[in-house]
Amino acid sequence: MKIYSRILLLSCSLSLAGCGVLAAPCRIASAVIKIVPVVGHAAALPTDTCAAVIDP
Repeated sequence: MKIYSRILLLSCSLSLAGCGVLAAPCRIASAVIKIVPVVGHAAALPTDTCAAVIDP
């Protein structure tokens, strides 16, 4: 019975935080691109938009 409660808890938490998990690669890529001097912030706009669409 304990395994079923863990599965239920995990499924509930994933359903509530799923968008944040899906947007994480976009946010990580954006942070890496922003490290580039001068053009980093402009080049990261598409990945920022991707993250904003997935997780508003």
